[in-house]
Amino acid sequence: MRLKDGILGASAAGVTLLATATGALAEDIGYAKPWEMGFQKASSPVMVRLEYFHNYILMSVATGIVVLVLGLMLYCFIRFNARANPTPSKTTHNTMIEIIWTVVPAIILIIIAVPSLKLLYYQDKTPDPYMTVKAIGNQWFWTYEYPDDGDFTFDSVLTREENLKPGEHRLLAVDNHVVVPVNKKIRLLTTSNDVIHSWAIPAFGVKMDAVPGRTNETWFEADEIGTYYGQCSELCGKDHAYMPIVVDAVSQADFDKWVADAKQKYSENTTPSPAPAAKAPVQVAEAAPASAR
Repeated sequence: MRLKDGILGASAAGVTLLATATGALAEDIGYAKPWEMGFQKASSPVMVRLEYFHNYILMSVATGIVVLVLGLMLYCFIRFNARANPTPSKTTHNTMIEIIWTVVPAIILIIIAVPSLKLLYYQDKTPDPYMTVKAIGNQWFWTYEYPDDGDFTFDSVLTREENLKPGEHRLLAVDNHVVVPVNKKIRLLTTSNDVIHSWAIPAFGVKMDAVPGRTNETWFEADEIGTYYGQCSELCGKDHAYMPIVVDAVSQADFDKWVADAKQKYSENTTPSPAPAAKAPVQVAEAAPASAR
């Protein structure tokens, strides 16, 4: 009985520990962990499709090509080595083989192109967005605008190592997070004030360049409450490695509360629309006397 009770107690403790660990990960899930392989956990519809395209289409095609080429090489090594084939063939052309190695790669490209183009179109435009967030790249930090929720603006700057709080990640933590509601389609607009940057969140499958003088558009939808991390993915100068991105996906109630607080916190960053200038009265010149004409 004691052994049985000990096993049950250890099992219960293990379940509790696992639940605690799972809960902790649910709060801070969108970043790369040591010794991971493959993609981060897909946390948006776009990334789910990207992962499927990579794992089941590209990898299947690539594996088939590797197996085929390896098989042909092994066959040639065994069938046409000097011992098995002392008198080599002097054939220089084979019409059928040349047709095959031209047509088969074309078919493979078509097999890849069809789902790839469908995925590109799916990523391109936001289907019925709930709200818009604008990300503006600077050397070397991000500025965010919320035009649909009070039109406030704030900067997001890297937290230096000496200022990190417990649980924050070096070179990924920032002072002000982007906050969005979970399970809502977010239209993301990107541009830049200086050079080309790139706004990227791997867990969302988002990577969009921020180009000076141009506004690019993409979208994402966080399907799980948590904190997600990314970085600028375009070489933009000496501090390129120090402009991370942090997005908090929260419940609708928490988002509404954050917006109310953000309107007050960032009110000094909101530039009111200029009032229309008053029109100057039109001066009508009197007609000159006929003698002066």
